[in-house]
Amino acid sequence: MLAIGFRFLAGRYHANPWGRHVNEADVEWPPAPWRVCRALISTWYHKLDHHQFPYDRLESLIDELGETLPLYHLPAAVHTHSRHYMPQWKGNTSLVFDAFARINADDELVMVWPQRLLNSDQCRLLDELLHCMGYLGRAESWVEARRLADDEMPADIIKALDSEEKIMSESLCRPGEDAVDRDTGEVRGEVVRLLAPSPTTAYRQWRDDFVSNKIAGQRGKKKKLLQLTTPEHLTQALCLDTSELQQAGWSQPPAGRFVEYLRPLDCLRPKLGQPKVRRSVVTTARFMLIGKPLPRIEDAIRIGEYFRTAAMSKAKYVLQGADNIPPVLSGHDLGAANRHGHAFYLPEDAAADGCIDHILLHAPDGLSREAQHVLSRLTLLRGRQGMEWQVVLEGIGKATDFSADSLYTKESTVWQSATPYLRPWHLKKNPSELEQLTAFIRKECRLRELAQELESVERLPAITVHGKARRVTHFHRFRNKRGITQPDTQGYFLRLRFSQPVKGPLALGFACHYGLGMFRPV
Repeated sequence: MLAIGFRFLAGRYHANPWGRHVNEADVEWPPAPWRVCRALISTWYHKLDHHQFPYDRLESLIDELGETLPLYHLPAAVHTHSRHYMPQWKGNTSLVFDAFARINADDELVMVWPQRLLNSDQCRLLDELLHCMGYLGRAESWVEARRLADDEMPADIIKALDSEEKIMSESLCRPGEDAVDRDTGEVRGEVVRLLAPSPTTAYRQWRDDFVSNKIAGQRGKKKKLLQLTTPEHLTQALCLDTSELQQAGWSQPPAGRFVEYLRPLDCLRPKLGQPKVRRSVVTTARFMLIGKPLPRIEDAIRIGEYFRTAAMSKAKYVLQGADNIPPVLSGHDLGAANRHGHAFYLPEDAAADGCIDHILLHAPDGLSREAQHVLSRLTLLRGRQGMEWQVVLEGIGKATDFSADSLYTKESTVWQSATPYLRPWHLKKNPSELEQLTAFIRKECRLRELAQELESVERLPAITVHGKARRVTHFHRFRNKRGITQPDTQGYFLRLRFSQPVKGPLALGFACHYGLGMFRPV
């Protein structure tokens, strides 16, 4: 068994996948076998004594590495990038992206060839190459490499080798293309395409057929280019520059093969710490909204509906079908006993500048494990006319976990409208409108099982948003879904006073699950 470990000393790995433009900001993770073999060859040419380590020994080593595909033990990493403007002709600039994987400098990436055994000469050459290797990928990817002993193998690699089944773990990456288990329907990982050297025997057989059938019929410059880019030995083919291959018309290296690898889901996304609480008390998730311009708080119901649509779409993709969408997110199939226990999508103006910069998702009955997984995958919110905002999950836990940052989760005896309250029921001729509003809100509080007694309800003519007085008519007050009965189209601003402090979030009335009827503590 052969194993090589890599530590990225600068904490970053720069490498552009084959066939992808640099401004696509993608990163090749894990490092492709083709890239590792070329790095070893480059190190031999630039840093080794060719008398002590002759070329034929290098060829035998590369042939061994190309015979089979390696397994990978992947450290925790995050896909990120930097961007800068490159000067161009006549003073113009061009935006350039520099993508890389951010890695802990002490963590080790391990490549294992289970069926490869090197002789003593090959081991000495490999040890010297790894000792002298300065970087892997781009020159910024400083690396420290070494050959691992059998007792230094990562536990997930050992488990995978001992098991006859193709198991997966949070750090194991192996050849395969079945991202979904055919028996259970479980999502096992995500498929990534890597470039690997062809086995020596396969390459020579392909080259012999190509020379006799293709090159023999060519003439002039085209024939010379094809001969140059199809050398006899695999190591020579790995030495070719990309420009030479493109000049000869190759879309991929003739000595290379693309292999499907199955890597862990979200292995390049930040790992969120899970709160050490029971599932039943995980009720709330808070998201940051990023983009220009940010939506206005007056459009809260629109953003609430957009966010629910995004969550439903992501759940359909992640959980493999519309039938698997968690009811706590959709609000469907909950039964008559459900009293607003499913998700509230509450847009929030945390900066008090009149713009929605956060979204608080609150489910009083708790967020299931599947719902939490879906929310952790949510990254984009789309609106009308091509508007898009990035979504960043700040955390998942109890509502009180966010009381330091979110007004909606605080505790108070007096609550005032942040968005218009719309009656969920029709008014009658008698008694007065305010008395009926009070009765409606008391009824809703009973349905929400709020033990605190509602003492008074006061109507407000307007509220202040970023120093401006806003009336009810300034807010959008209609659902996007057609065919909904809406008892109230006007709305009210209210101040509620309770006998004892009430814990937020507090949202009441029509469309309260989408951003209307939100109250903030006074």
